[in-house]
Amino acid sequence: MKTILPTLALVLASATPSLAQSYAVTNGRVVTNTEQGVLASGTVLVRDGNIVAVGTDVSIPDGTEIIDADGGWITPGLFAPVTQIGLIEVALEGSTTDSGADDSPYSVALDVSDGFNPAGTHIAATRMRGVTRAAIYPSTGHNIFAGQGALVETGGDADSLFESGSFVFADLSQSGASTAGGSRPAAWAYLEAAFNDARGYPGRFSADHEGDALNRFDAQALLPVVRGRVPLVLNIDRAADLRRAIRFKAENAPVQIIITGGAEAWLVADELAASGIPVLLDPLRNLPASFDEIAATLDGAQRLHAAGVTLAYTTQTSDGYYNARLITQHAGNAVANGVAWDQAFRSITLTPAEIYGVGELYGALATGYAGDVVVWDGDPLEVMSSPVAVLIDGELTAMDSRQSRLRDRYINITDETPFAYRVWGFSFFALTCGGPPVFCPPHAAAPLRRGRPDFRSSQRMP
Repeated sequence: MKTILPTLALVLASATPSLAQSYAVTNGRVVTNTEQGVLASGTVLVRDGNIVAVGTDVSIPDGTEIIDADGGWITPGLFAPVTQIGLIEVALEGSTTDSGADDSPYSVALDVSDGFNPAGTHIAATRMRGVTRAAIYPSTGHNIFAGQGALVETGGDADSLFESGSFVFADLSQSGASTAGGSRPAAWAYLEAAFNDARGYPGRFSADHEGDALNRFDAQALLPVVRGRVPLVLNIDRAADLRRAIRFKAENAPVQIIITGGAEAWLVADELAASGIPVLLDPLRNLPASFDEIAATLDGAQRLHAAGVTLAYTTQTSDGYYNARLITQHAGNAVANGVAWDQAFRSITLTPAEIYGVGELYGALATGYAGDVVVWDGDPLEVMSSPVAVLIDGELTAMDSRQSRLRDRYINITDETPFAYRVWGFSFFALTCGGPPVFCPPHAAAPLRRGRPDFRSSQRMP
C-alpha cells in the first residue's frame, strides 16, 4: 500500500476542524466527474472549504498544505444513497435504534434527522472507506409510509446533518402490501387516499384530526410531496409494480418519484427512462429472495444504463447501517458485469447527489464544489484499494474508528494459557461478540481462560 509523504502526516497532526485551511491535493490520477474527464496527473486546490481549481498546471499559492497522492487516485467523496448510519448502533438492541417507530400514531411526519447521531460508531468506519455524504432512511412502521429522510456528511461533527426533510419514503413492495392490508391494491389505494388527504389539507381537517388515510400531522408533512417540492421514494422491485408507479407519477403531476430496490427494473428500463424516474439499485442483487425479485440479474445495472435510466448504486444486499462502506465493491462488480468504469463511479458520487438535488455542490471535482476529496492508494473500485486521506468540506478527517482502535489495541496480545482453554475462549468470543477476538474487550475472555476448557478440544489436544 502506498503511503502519504511526511508532509501529510504533519498536516494530520495539526489540522483542527475550527480552522479552515488551504490544501493542494496533487501528484495523482484525478477523476473529476466533469467534462475534464480523468487527468493522468493533476492537482485539486481547496480553499475555505471549497474547490477553487482543478487541473494539470494549477498554481499552488504559498502557505498551502501539500497532500501528495504519490501516484495514487484523487476522487470526489463517495455518496451513499440509501443508508441508516447514525440511526442504528446495534440492530438487535432497541434502545440504540431510531430508524423506525412501529407503535407511533405518526408516519409521514416522522423525521429521521431528529434521531441522527453524528457520533455513531459506524460513521467513522464509513468515512474511512471514502464515503463523505449519505442519504439516511427511516424504516416503515404501521403503514406504508416510513417518514422523512435526510442528507448527512460523515465528518462526525455536530452539524453533520446538512439537509432534513429531503424526501419521503414509502414501501409499495410485497412487504408494503402486507402492511397495507394484504394486497397491492390495498397499498396503492392507501397511497391515493393519503395524497387526497394532503391535497385537502388544512380544510379537510377543520373539524376532525383524521382524514381518509392520514391524520392532520402526517397530511401536512406529505403536502410538499404532493406539490412536487420534495421527492417520494418508493421501495419497489417487481416490474408490474414499477409500471404502476410510472402511471402514478403521470396521474399525480407534478409529483417526483424515485425508485429504490428495482430488482426487476431492467425489464421496464425504457419506460423508466421515458418517465424520468431515477433508480437506486444494488448491482449485486441477483438472487430471488422473494417473488418480487424473480428476474433479478447481475447485468441489470448495465441494461438500465444502456436504456438511459438515471441510476445510483446502493449496498442493499450488505447492510444499510454499517456496510455502506462497501459501496465501491458493489460498483466494481457492476463494472465486472458490463458497466463502464466511469459510469459506475459516477453512480456512487455525482449521480446520487443529482438525484437528491445537491449535484451542484457534491460528487465532482470542479470549481465551486464542496471540498470533499479522497486520496486512494489505487483504483477505488478495486477491492484491495483503500483511501489514505479524506477531506470533507475542505478539512482533513481522522483516518481511524472505534473498530480500528480496538484492532490496534488487542492485535498483539499474547495468550500463554493451554491451547484448549484458548479454543474455548475463542468460541465464546465468536458467539458473544459477533466477530474475531481481536475486536472484543479482554474482560469477555478472561473468565473463560481461567475456567474449564472445551471438553472435546481437551480430548484431542495434549
